[in-house]
Amino acid sequence: MAIGAFSAQTVEDVAAGAGAQASQLRRRLGKADLRAVPEVRRALRELLRQWGRPGRSEIAELLTSELVTNALIHTDHDAVVTATVGPGGLRVEVRDFVARRPRLRVPNADDGTHGRGLVLVQSLADAWGVRAHGVGKAVWFELDAGTA
Repeated sequence: MAIGAFSAQTVEDVAAGAGAQASQLRRRLGKADLRAVPEVRRALRELLRQWGRPGRSEIAELLTSELVTNALIHTDHDAVVTATVGPGGLRVEVRDFVARRPRLRVPNADDGTHGRGLVLVQSLADAWGVRAHGVGKAVWFELDAGTA
């Protein structure tokens, strides 16, 4: 898989059993490659369009941008973004290769544009969290089918 190549893939949702389909976007992003952020947003928008939720992608794109940007800026490593849509909604996970957990902090009004990413995720996602993943962590959020 080439870094920076984006396309949505359809995969069988084996865990769901009953033949349900899930659509998935999975891409590896190069270290500090902030040009990948708008590319990921476009690919996510297309995935949601294929899923039949084209007008509901604004929050998903915003939160995905925040997580991808945080991973690329604050870890100085590659990142892997996975977005999966199914009957229950959307789940986006951004995996990086640094075990240090992100800090949720309420930004000071004088902080300019920094420090608001996780506050946005906490405020707008139906669920979110951080989990250890091999040599790093995965920060994820979910939007239910009515929101995604």
